Amino acid sequence: MAVDHKDVSEVAQELKGQFAEFQEKNNKRIDAIEAEKGKLSETVETLNGKLSELDELKTNLEAELAAVKRPDGSAANKDVAEHKTAFDLFVRKGKDDGLAELERKAMQVGSDPDGGYAVPEELDRNIISMLRDEVVMRQECNVVTVGTPNFKRLINQGGTNSGWVGEVDKRPETNTSKLASIEPVWGEIYGNPAATQAMLDDAFFNVEQFITSELAIEFAEQEEAAFTNGDGAKKPKGLLAYGSDDKTDKDRDWGKLQHLLLKKPTEVTADEIMKLIYTMRKVYRSGAKFMMNNNTLFQVRTLKDSQGNYLWQPGLQLGQPSALLGYGIAENEQFSDVIADATPIAFGSFKRCYTILDRIGVRMLRDPYTNKPFVHFYTTKRVGSMMVDSNAVKLLKSAAAK
Repeated sequence: MAVDHKDVSEVAQELKGQFAEFQEKNNKRIDAIEAEKGKLSETVETLNGKLSELDELKTNLEAELAAVKRPDGSAANKDVAEHKTAFDLFVRKGKDDGLAELERKAMQVGSDPDGGYAVPEELDRNIISMLRDEVVMRQECNVVTVGTPNFKRLINQGGTNSGWVGEVDKRPETNTSKLASIEPVWGEIYGNPAATQAMLDDAFFNVEQFITSELAIEFAEQEEAAFTNGDGAKKPKGLLAYGSDDKTDKDRDWGKLQHLLLKKPTEVTADEIMKLIYTMRKVYRSGAKFMMNNNTLFQVRTLKDSQGNYLWQPGLQLGQPSALLGYGIAENEQFSDVIADATPIAFGSFKRCYTILDRIGVRMLRDPYTNKPFVHFYTTKRVGSMMVDSNAVKLLKSAAAK
């Protein structure tokens, strides 16, 4: 489907109209007498759902428009092209003659015939690219591609002093920085898509597209859960798994996030949303976003400030997303609802806080025997994560039930 600016504009105008009607009905719901509240609440819920649909549609149309303008990234290198052709023959017919040698020529990392073959560079990139479209944490956090699991990063946990001196004054010695080396928590994710041999024999069947889309579906939900709540056991450690307390940045142990407790475990207020923003130091608020699931967004969308203005506002222009108090919103369904002893909302610069690492070299093993007449493609991928700056994200947390 071709997408142009007119499509986005039309959706934006419909979003504007729905939001105006939503405000009107929600205001009436708030002011209505008890006998009318039930009917108006139902109408508000319907409009709230429509706002979510239109907001998502506008975002998707903008993404399609950007994809149309994106240049083709096809491989030009002869060895890479030869490897791709040989790999296609391996996938379709199971023939792997010379494939290992072509892998080495194409500079593939992680080649291991006993554990399958490394997929071509372009397919590797396409899988990661599609995962970015499917996994919210990949969209919002820093993502790095590496060729080895022996990756370390040196970070500054604070401690350097500075000051002013005159031109000829002595320079007093400053305190030493608190430098620390951090390493990712790695895990290996696997998928096992299947196709019939008849599908693979069809010359017009796009094998690469099939494998990419199937793996994205199989990998995406697992990655989202791991990057959000993963315990670090044979999988990456999730953002929320690093723990939190209510201490300020200067008093809190590095590696823990700061949280604010909700006054009511099942309800978020406008004041708590605003307080969360200003708990964050100004240097981190540039480019910051909220992260929550759709049910929590439903609740937050009805909040108003002391002047009666809604905190949530729809994005009505091309490239302008809907915002909460001027900050973008990332919907992550792995976040909890607003319930007791949960963390329903995060706010901050996720790119500065959390890094996801992809190791080059997705490996694939062709299995035509286990589940005849289907051919399975057992595929593995190494992925890791690490907390880089625990001051860059703040949480709203519900207290445990009494």
